[in-house]
Amino acid sequence: MSIDARFKLGYPGFCLDVDLELPARGVTALFGRSGSGKTSFLRCVAGLERAAGGYLKVNGRLWQGDGVCLPVDRRPIGYVFQEANLFPHLSVEKNLGYGLKRAGRGAACSALAQAVDLLGIGHLLKRMPERLSGGERQRVAIARALLASPELLLLDEPLAALDQERKSEILPYLERLHDELEIPVLYVSHSPDEVARLADHLVVLDGGKASASGPIGEVLARIDLPIHLGEDAGVVLEAVVVERQEAWHLARVDFPGGNLWVRDKGIPVGQPVRVRILARDVSIARERLSGTSLLNILPATVTGMGDEDHPAIALMRLAVGPSSIVARLTRRSAAALELRPGNAVWIQIKAVAVIA
Repeated sequence: MSIDARFKLGYPGFCLDVDLELPARGVTALFGRSGSGKTSFLRCVAGLERAAGGYLKVNGRLWQGDGVCLPVDRRPIGYVFQEANLFPHLSVEKNLGYGLKRAGRGAACSALAQAVDLLGIGHLLKRMPERLSGGERQRVAIARALLASPELLLLDEPLAALDQERKSEILPYLERLHDELEIPVLYVSHSPDEVARLADHLVVLDGGKASASGPIGEVLARIDLPIHLGEDAGVVLEAVVVERQEAWHLARVDFPGGNLWVRDKGIPVGQPVRVRILARDVSIARERLSGTSLLNILPATVTGMGDEDHPAIALMRLAVGPSSIVARLTRRSAAALELRPGNAVWIQIKAVAVIA
């Protein structure tokens, strides 16, 4: 099953023109700079914007196209905006009750219990919105959206209005949604960190068009995209914890093609873990170094070189078995090492730099 979406919508000075087939499971992140068309696309999916001639089919059900255009209230969606938009005169519990209006009574109790547990808001039920932090308000807003029994959850930069402390508070709950919910999620963000932690599939929007769409590991490893991430460039690898060294607070994780030492966060051996390696934390050598503090030294093959925003910097894509890792280095260093596609090299990554 899939989400098939084709929209063409013009505004003064801007045109959204996309044709996408997205997975109907997991989290699909819509990523791009401000004004790239992320929210416009989400509003078309929700039916808040009418794209004449648009087409939308979700899990085999036609929502728009061939003379059909379901109004917003007939589209089984949950929509969470940047601002929580809770009813200020209602308690948290009564705000959640609003989301249950379309649910049957029998289903309502179990749905409410699941949403409250997933978002960790049981202790907030009697509070008024004015007594909630920004992160708590967003958790309530997401729970309310889930209680409408949506077939598709739309999150439009739900963390954008929060400071870093509040973002850190809510991200673990969003990760729980990713791990435990079967509802597909379209997640709008311009934060590489959020995308790396939450997304399974990534759509990069640029000037109203989709410049890339695919599994997050593949898209982040590309070095030819028009939107460069600078200091945030890097890759995501799906790994498994295979060893923990409690004396050193380190864990070893295996990924297809190799393994890495990372900081131990208490994840049990055998459990899957997602690791993110920033390109700025990867160095390259033509020979294996000895007498170094670096714990992660892996054989690799150069598979490509791309441009960065600054002419002094290049991005290098490297294959470690079937996995791809990206390094960010100066063109001077690349020239001194005579790096070319096909070169066998060694890559070095600090354990403290790997984000697990």
